[in-house]
Amino acid sequence: MSTELLFEEFTSAKLSLPNRIVMAPMTRSFSPGSIPNDLNVEYYRKRAAGGVGLIITEGTCVGHKAANGYPNVPAIAGEKALAGWKKVVDAVHAEGGKIIPQLWHVGSLRRTGTEPDPDVPGYGPSGLTTKGKKRCHAMTEEDIQDVIASFAKAAVDAKDVGFDGAEIHGAHGYLLDQFFWEDLNERDDKWGGSLANRGRFATEIIKAIRAAVGADFPIIFRWSQWKQQDYKARLAHTVEQLEQFITPLAEAGVDIFHCSTRRFWEPEFDGSDLNLAGWVKKITGLPTITVGSVGLDADFAVEGQAGFSEAKPASLDKLGDRLSNREFDLVAVGRALIANPDWANKVRSESTQDLHAYTADMLTKLA
Repeated sequence: MSTELLFEEFTSAKLSLPNRIVMAPMTRSFSPGSIPNDLNVEYYRKRAAGGVGLIITEGTCVGHKAANGYPNVPAIAGEKALAGWKKVVDAVHAEGGKIIPQLWHVGSLRRTGTEPDPDVPGYGPSGLTTKGKKRCHAMTEEDIQDVIASFAKAAVDAKDVGFDGAEIHGAHGYLLDQFFWEDLNERDDKWGGSLANRGRFATEIIKAIRAAVGADFPIIFRWSQWKQQDYKARLAHTVEQLEQFITPLAEAGVDIFHCSTRRFWEPEFDGSDLNLAGWVKKITGLPTITVGSVGLDADFAVEGQAGFSEAKPASLDKLGDRLSNREFDLVAVGRALIANPDWANKVRSESTQDLHAYTADMLTKLA
């Protein structure tokens, strides 16, 4: 197929990009002490030089004591971490690229013993790690307000460092998604119960960020139906439920929705070919990002198996059809960009025969 639609300029009220290719956020665990280093600088610089329109960084932990759950992931808090990100931002901008951080709190998925606060437990809306299992700290009202403030502070720091916007991680079973998901949110106060109440934590974070960074700083919100705890989980079973869920987030101040699915070509609801990003765009009228095994022949994970699965380059025909229909606005690429820093340039020059397959060992090196 012709791929020229991928290379159209994208312009919205707050963000302009040279093309519609986004680097998806992917945790790599190459930041000892939670500080981005020269290897991280080069990793992101290569993708900018390789033609990506917008880079969304790996998850960056906000400055709350329980935000981090894994070793060697970067923070978006503290003088040293922010200085490291400044080097990354400057390198990406020098290549003509744009970059935003993904603001992250893992919630109840925090692993006990994780530095720098090994004694701090996981935090969750109801203390649940899985349905019916209370194994972490149930958040108090004070905890909730502290986390909201930590997201707002992270966004301000991102703006000060020179990032081009910020993405809030509300997907994949992490903290914000734990509030959304009734399996893990059993609260009976204003933060739980109805779909509107379960979404309140996220909307308050969005409002706090918007108030802190001003009207012109782009806010992207990433969310998913599926959870890493349960691939089959769904927040919205119908279009009506999706509208109830997504509309308050849009009204709170989101500019772009990043709709995470495992296979971008799958329709979200019976009776329509629209995928999740397509439905969110139709409901809100806002730009959306689609994602899910773009350019590869296998899902990013196999049922019952943790980690990224291996995959070979695949046709972009299905993607082209949906772009032609303006179903969504931007396309996030993940593993294909780990394997091929210049994926965008190779697709643009019709050199796809030179693309490398993704293999699991690529996760152990920062290339």
